[in-house]
Amino acid sequence: ETYLETFPMVMGYSLPDGVFDEIEGNVIRDFPAMDEGDPRKAMIKSIALEGAADMGISVISVERNNNGDWVRTFSDRDRRISMTQALNDPAKLSKSTGPASAVFRKQNKIGFDDGLADKCVGSYWNCSGTTTPWGTVISAEEWHDAHVYGPVKADGSSFPPTTIPFVTTTFSGLGNIFELAGNKYGWGVEVDPENKDDYGTKHTMLGRYHHEAFAINCKKNRPLAVYAGDDSRGGHIYKMISRAKVSDPKSKSNSRLLEEGVLHAAKFSNDGTGYWIPLIPDTALEPVLPSKSIGGTVSLPNPDRVKAGVEKYTKDDDVNSIYRDIGFKKLGDLYQGDDEIELQGAILIDAHYAANAVGATGCPRPEDCEFDDNKGVLYFAFTAITGGSSDSPDREIFAWDDFEANTNLTDNQNDPYRPGIIVKIEDDNNAAPESLTFKWETLAMGGEPSDGGAGWASPDNLEIDDKGNLWMVTDISSEILNESVTDRDGVSNSTIRGIYSNNSAWFIPTSGPYLGQSLPFAIGPIEAELCGLQFSTDQKTLFLTPQHPGVINGVRRDMASEERRYTMKTTDGREFTQIRKVPIGSNWPSKEPNQPPRSSIVAVRRKNNKPIV
Repeated sequence: ETYLETFPMVMGYSLPDGVFDEIEGNVIRDFPAMDEGDPRKAMIKSIALEGAADMGISVISVERNNNGDWVRTFSDRDRRISMTQALNDPAKLSKSTGPASAVFRKQNKIGFDDGLADKCVGSYWNCSGTTTPWGTVISAEEWHDAHVYGPVKADGSSFPPTTIPFVTTTFSGLGNIFELAGNKYGWGVEVDPENKDDYGTKHTMLGRYHHEAFAINCKKNRPLAVYAGDDSRGGHIYKMISRAKVSDPKSKSNSRLLEEGVLHAAKFSNDGTGYWIPLIPDTALEPVLPSKSIGGTVSLPNPDRVKAGVEKYTKDDDVNSIYRDIGFKKLGDLYQGDDEIELQGAILIDAHYAANAVGATGCPRPEDCEFDDNKGVLYFAFTAITGGSSDSPDREIFAWDDFEANTNLTDNQNDPYRPGIIVKIEDDNNAAPESLTFKWETLAMGGEPSDGGAGWASPDNLEIDDKGNLWMVTDISSEILNESVTDRDGVSNSTIRGIYSNNSAWFIPTSGPYLGQSLPFAIGPIEAELCGLQFSTDQKTLFLTPQHPGVINGVRRDMASEERRYTMKTTDGREFTQIRKVPIGSNWPSKEPNQPPRSSIVAVRRKNNKPIV
């Protein structure tokens, strides 16, 4: 609703009006089959193209003027990388590399073929990413299954685009409108900002899942290691180790290292150690069992490989007997390919479920990750420890000690939800990129100080400054932000996050007298995610990017606000009531009454122009 309300205010023109009014149930199940003579069809597609244009990658150029302010320069290299650009101009299709490209090119696919071989119709739902040592950017395609069906056929090909309907109220299911191949989304997309003709390369060796971000361990004369996390309940942490070695960390030829290697998924142990499981055909099957999951459910590749897709299991015996009785022993037994490359490609396309099948540890929604090259430490933000109807974090590794221990507690009090943690991981052998074992520990824990928490909830984007300190922003769901909490025992642990106000930025020293403490640095606009932590090269500017302000209530009209009450706790656990005046909707960034909210880039710097830290 906010999008439709503010579109003409921001863009200066309107979308076709009333097109969706007569769509039964607000759902279109088969757009391609819609009568070409129906005048609504072209209008629906035009609206979909506008929406798709807003879900991709922007390359923009900025510079600092004489006053120290950052301004746009509007370089000829500025561009937009999205489905819309690719659909309107075939020269702007994205490329792909690695084993899954062989599946894309495959002529005798079991499932849907979009006819584009190894080219892809742009990129969408791009989350965080990383800047490589050689100057490119790898962008993370996150919630790909909002628009295409995530599970795939046994050969890695896609289910039909009409498997996911187009929903007019949410704009989800755009794959139905554009007839997209679902297996081409959910990848890491490398872009060279300097090359104006580069519209993205999807490196399939990095695996397909809900990509959130990337971190790179790049050392001369060693293989390249790329870390990433799957932002889903029970999602895994991955590490791709390149086949070839780095000759010069600054050389753009390093992009070729992303094309060949081995993708691994992390297996955590309670003793603070772990190892990396290779997602290759010869890896033995050792499926995650439902009893090991907080939610008691595990999704695995469907043992009926003709039907394919995935199946959910709630009983350990079912998992053990079904896989054993059919005779599946190795990961490659679950997939099909005309050769080893196609077989590997099918595994990479189905990376999350393949990782479940070999026993990788389910994690609490892995978000951003950062690698400190000086210390050899990898930081990961886990945004929420909670159960789910499909997959969930590992019970032994991530459930709180008191979970299910106190039978006299109410359901809400015994809720397994906890508001996130930040962990540090150190690969063995001095953080060797090729290391297959690691150590890990919790650096900081979310929650209220009275409960031993750091004072924040839902950690998301991370950044490391040149002194090795960690920076973090939170991403509490917009529908939870500032929700009144008066009866703490009567609401879930997730809903209690309303006490944390807006999303915020935090400074976490990793050395010195404040080691490990979380210090608040900035607070974001109403109903916005405060993301995009990035320091300028000289460390004098910290860039933040508030996105979707006012996403719930839209434009703040006539400075509307509402008084809300919150039962808070002091640091020693005593309750008190706080009263807030909460804005209804947003006018960010203009802050002028009745103006539409917009996403933005904010440059934070000291008035004396010295480094921030």
